[in-house]
Amino acid sequence: MDCILGYHLQPFTCGIARFNHALGEKLAIPVVSLFSEEADECRHALLSIKLSEFTDKDTGRLEAFIASRDATQTIDLFLHDYSDTPTERRLIALASRIYVGNAQMARILGPRHPRVIEAWCPGTLIDAHAFPQTEISVFSFGMAHKMRAERYYRLRELLEATGKSYGIYLSTALHEGTDFAGSFMTAFEEMTEIFGQRVNFLGFLSDAAVFNYLNSCTYFTAFFPQGVRANNTSVQTAMQCGSVVISNLDADSPPEYLHGVNILDIDKLDALPTDANDLGKLGEAARQAALIYGWDPLVELIRSHTETPGN
Repeated sequence: MDCILGYHLQPFTCGIARFNHALGEKLAIPVVSLFSEEADECRHALLSIKLSEFTDKDTGRLEAFIASRDATQTIDLFLHDYSDTPTERRLIALASRIYVGNAQMARILGPRHPRVIEAWCPGTLIDAHAFPQTEISVFSFGMAHKMRAERYYRLRELLEATGKSYGIYLSTALHEGTDFAGSFMTAFEEMTEIFGQRVNFLGFLSDAAVFNYLNSCTYFTAFFPQGVRANNTSVQTAMQCGSVVISNLDADSPPEYLHGVNILDIDKLDALPTDANDLGKLGEAARQAALIYGWDPLVELIRSHTETPGN
């Protein structure tokens, strides 16, 4: 493997670009645009993409890129989602091996290719140094265009039932290609409608700030259309920092993530744990569970397949 090919390259506006840059550093190989001259020169590339992010025009350019590769230029894939489009099917047919970001994709693609490798996306926090601890708080960060308001209503009920004062600390980021005013303001307005003046909007935080909020908050929250996946980096980051995570689980969530043991499933919660000892045990269990999906095991997984002939 001599390079990682990506679509968006700005790690401050795209989670997959951030993942690609971190993985490139760990593997000591460059990350380049798949539409660059450098991409044409790569002999054994890892194409790490989410095709749903592509414009129609760039999907056509990707098709042309695929067609231009000669027999000596191999491509491995790291797929961050899968929609069974004709372009994705052609990529699968071309790939030497396919890494997928979660168990759901592994289940779907396993019968379609002989070398599908179930992987994950570790947390991408880089800069970590401590801030002073704050009072009880609920912290959330993620992409503004993915903000899901419906489960926050249930969270409000659970918080109110504790009888304790609380604050919501919300940081967000905009995905490359999304509208700042629309996405940014929509996320803030939805959360303010639910929690009123308890919402503290933090804007775009540095890694150091995210690390400190994760280490000082009572709970971290992130909700998804179906459930947590092994490549949801916000949850991975929070659990790796020992945060008590409130989210939602389903059959395709990592099997190690267990409600009431190392994560809290909001769909199963009758009351929020507030005892400091209970919260400490949950946080430490989360940290241990997240080790399975860390960078070292991922790099070992990739190297074990790329360094073994025929795999």
